[in-house]
Amino acid sequence: MTRTAPTPSIPAQDTAQRRVLTVLVASQILSGAGLAAGITVGALLAQDMLGSTDLAGLPSALFTAGSALAAIVVGRVSQARGRRLGLAGGYLAGAVGSAGVIASAVAGSALLLFAALFVYGAGTATNLQARYAGADLAAPAHRARAVSTVLVATTLGGVVGPNLAAPTGTLADTLGIPTLAGPFLLAGVAYTLAAVVLAVWLRPDPLLLARTLDLRQQTADSGRAADDSAEADRRGPGLMLGALTMILTQLVMVAVMTMTPVHMRDHGHGTGASGLVIAIHVGAMYLPSPLTGWLVDRYDRCAIAAASGLVLLAAGITAATAPADSVGRLALALALLGLGWNFGLVSGTAMITDAVPLATRARTQGMVDVSIALAGATGGLASGLVVSTAGYPVLALTGGILSLALLPAIAVTASRR
Repeated sequence: MTRTAPTPSIPAQDTAQRRVLTVLVASQILSGAGLAAGITVGALLAQDMLGSTDLAGLPSALFTAGSALAAIVVGRVSQARGRRLGLAGGYLAGAVGSAGVIASAVAGSALLLFAALFVYGAGTATNLQARYAGADLAAPAHRARAVSTVLVATTLGGVVGPNLAAPTGTLADTLGIPTLAGPFLLAGVAYTLAAVVLAVWLRPDPLLLARTLDLRQQTADSGRAADDSAEADRRGPGLMLGALTMILTQLVMVAVMTMTPVHMRDHGHGTGASGLVIAIHVGAMYLPSPLTGWLVDRYDRCAIAAASGLVLLAAGITAATAPADSVGRLALALALLGLGWNFGLVSGTAMITDAVPLATRARTQGMVDVSIALAGATGGLASGLVVSTAGYPVLALTGGILSLALLPAIAVTASRR
């Protein structure tokens, strides 16, 4: 008599999920330091090499465009071979891009800088894709909290990284490398270590195990196919709204964040001050994640998405009205900017994960992240032009008003449901 393979017990799945989250947290701490380098000095490095503010937003546009391509590749590799290979490969590409930025600074080649920043964007894409891995084995009622656990781990590296801009610049000087390329030394090491952690310890692979568990459950439950079809009908609107939420919050956040260091330097602030403001911003992007995850799981996902638009509006108004010599007001504005982005990312990720079946989950998530990255690239590229022609306050206020577009989309989705 042939026995049907038993469905794994809940404790076994919980044990695997705890291990996966532990490994993801370790890799995110490392990668957080890596992605902070480009945020802190990317625009300043381009401004020095090009001698113009007009294209100071180009580095942000390039590494977010690079992250768009990387999101496709990481998503497809994860779909075919699992999260471990996809995420580790993405971080290795980010390390290669970091090395290229350093080489371009030494050579004084703007063309090489732009190419290297494009490759460097793979680290940013991979850092974001890791949040999906945290949700693969999580129960639906705990998905947002699993996502938030992965996101909050980025806080330590993301906050420490910008504050190491001055020490790594000193190290770069010692090595004969231009000062502003110093943070990319840290980025290269951090991304490499993150790749090693994932390649060695992300076992079992969360996506592959989730598929196995789902297949066994379908075998045990002959009515599962009909249930899945009905569930897909109920969840359908979440895909578009989740994507729109993350796209808009990314566009606004990147645009304002990119030009804040340039705005501060133009008004006499040093690298240390801008590094502090960006560190506070990155902390606000990730540190509230446990609370955000609880709110998203406890209350309606749409409510937190709507809150993200309102918080981003407050950030835009605060940045636009902040005196140029007030580091405190700019830090508050960037903290609100990070918090609004966090609300949008966690709620949007939960919507996407709810809406997409396991069979196509990684590929669809990758394509959604492409749109997010392209939105960031658009915001980064446009930000320099807006500041050059109209000023930083106009950029900040425009971004805040744009974020309100989330509200009618949420209202329409709620009425359909």
